[in-house]
Amino acid sequence: MRHYWSRKRVCYLIAIAVLVVLGLGSRRIEWLPDQAGDMLWTMMVFCCWRILLAHADLKRVAIITLIFSFAIEFQQLIRWDWLVSLRSTTLGHLVLGQGFLWTDLIAYIIGTLIIYLLAKAAERRE
Repeated sequence: MRHYWSRKRVCYLIAIAVLVVLGLGSRRIEWLPDQAGDMLWTMMVFCCWRILLAHADLKRVAIITLIFSFAIEFQQLIRWDWLVSLRSTTLGHLVLGQGFLWTDLIAYIIGTLIIYLLAKAAERRE
């Protein structure tokens, strides 16, 4: 049983690496909408939560992912000097974003739904 959980976490870790590469690459492909990166970002967030909550129900992980992603998006409305400075760094920009967009919330919903369905299918096969 322990081996199963370790293997699952490794698979999600690999998925995170792939999603990060795809997400960074998506910014360089002009014909992709900006929201593609947001969808990949929230899919990566799902994988991070799945590693931490390996025993939790997938629906719970999806809900936590959406709450977290929405919170990150809404914090972009806050204009505290130190937070704006943090967002202006490369890592801060990648994690916290820059400006609030309603369309990003839709991208988070779609990305979470996609990764939830993929995870459900993959874990069902286990």
